[in-house]
Amino acid sequence: MEDSKKPSSLQVELPESEVTHFKLPVDSEHKATEFRLLSFAAPHMRAFHLSWFSFFCCFVSTFAAPPLLPVIRDSLGLTTTDIGNAGIASVSGVVFARLAMGTACDLVGPRLASASLILLTTPAVYFTAIINSASSYLLVRFFTGFSIATFVSCQFWMSSMFSPPKVGVANGLAGGWGNLGGGATQLIMPLVYDLIRDTGTASFTAWRVAFFIPGVMQTLSAIAVLASGQDMPDGNYRNLEKAGNKPKDSFHKVFYHGVSNYRGWILALTYGYCFGVELTVDNIIAEYFYDRFGVNLQIAGIIAASFGLANIVSRPGGGWLSDRMSERFGMRGRLWSLWVVQSFGGFLCIMLGRMDTLSASIVVMVLFSFFVQAACGLTFGVVPFVSRRSLGLISGMTGGGGSLGAVITQLIFFRGSKYSKETGITLMGIMILCCTLPIMLIYFPQWGGMFCGPKPNATEEVYYSAEWNEKEKEKGYHSASLKFADNSVGERGEKGGSSPTIPVDVPTQA
Repeated sequence: MEDSKKPSSLQVELPESEVTHFKLPVDSEHKATEFRLLSFAAPHMRAFHLSWFSFFCCFVSTFAAPPLLPVIRDSLGLTTTDIGNAGIASVSGVVFARLAMGTACDLVGPRLASASLILLTTPAVYFTAIINSASSYLLVRFFTGFSIATFVSCQFWMSSMFSPPKVGVANGLAGGWGNLGGGATQLIMPLVYDLIRDTGTASFTAWRVAFFIPGVMQTLSAIAVLASGQDMPDGNYRNLEKAGNKPKDSFHKVFYHGVSNYRGWILALTYGYCFGVELTVDNIIAEYFYDRFGVNLQIAGIIAASFGLANIVSRPGGGWLSDRMSERFGMRGRLWSLWVVQSFGGFLCIMLGRMDTLSASIVVMVLFSFFVQAACGLTFGVVPFVSRRSLGLISGMTGGGGSLGAVITQLIFFRGSKYSKETGITLMGIMILCCTLPIMLIYFPQWGGMFCGPKPNATEEVYYSAEWNEKEKEKGYHSASLKFADNSVGERGEKGGSSPTIPVDVPTQA
């Protein structure tokens, strides 16, 4: 280490036999302290590109049906209730799948957990081609929907690869570009359908053949994750545990420290009304414009795609804003920006439901998409700091909350004919405002909350070490938590300082 850089109190001199080189500068946990978007450098940037693309493919598959609904409903004779039930089914199973995925990431690593789920859900995508009833349509949407639990492994992976000052933008970009699949599929599926129809294929057959495209994409993404991915900067979980470089954690302790942290539950609730709203809109928006304004299938798909495609900048922008606010104001800045952005998204949602012209609806919808998706990125700027030991479970709880929010919203406002879609959208905006308020209750003793400063003498080390008992500490199991605590002092804000960075090409422990 250069003399000009003050060494961390947790860094020690490493044996020559236990060193490696990274292509990006890293901190004491070997997490990258720079984010180079156009790089594919292993392991950090390679993990980024694998995670967002595999999640993107799952999103394309899960929401491949809505843009073709006008054709599918005529082919299968679906009623409004059938369509509403299937939309709910597509995001209901994933509530529990995300909780399971979070725990799986903590125990076996994001690479194996992600690829396994993708491969397990791929058959449902292919089976869509042979459905012939409302019940079979509901079942394929239900099982395909499990695949978007890969969001949890995506966010866990980024939190494992990038340092605290960069985790917001890394999570935002990976999650945002993955969610982009919800918009891309609005363009892909009608285009594929039309191309197949142009070959002389009947409509009844064309929409079925079209589902092989998302199926193949999902299969190839899982193979890529297995073949090229790596769980942690220093290797895969299994190899690290065999070498004694990572303690094998127990399920009940990971579960306990996750579910007993109230901050995770609040973030699950608030995420239900940013990401949950996004899932709901993905399910209803094409049909909404098709039915209310009388546009054709392709135009409805293009309008609906603009909502999801905003993720290319909106969710990453939320992650970037979270990191910038942290630099100036610490964790309190992250919390304030999340509350402000998500609340403004709620106001725009109310306005969207009250627009009665096509042009005004499109403008408000695009603005709404930016704010509600940015709130998703801001949420996962906070999540990595809630727990070090149970990071996967906290991510799963938050992600599961997003899916549960979508289920509840669709059950209340978009199932059957109790509410018109425009009324449902307005009421959904009111729900956003109400469910964003609990962010004010989140408090970290070492950093403070929205309205209160930190407790005197509270430290990051004490907060993260509390997840380990004395016996575990004696064995050194908490060493990773200590390193994370050391690298998280920047959450104090401008006056807090930050831990040193290990520059490129300096040997670090393997």
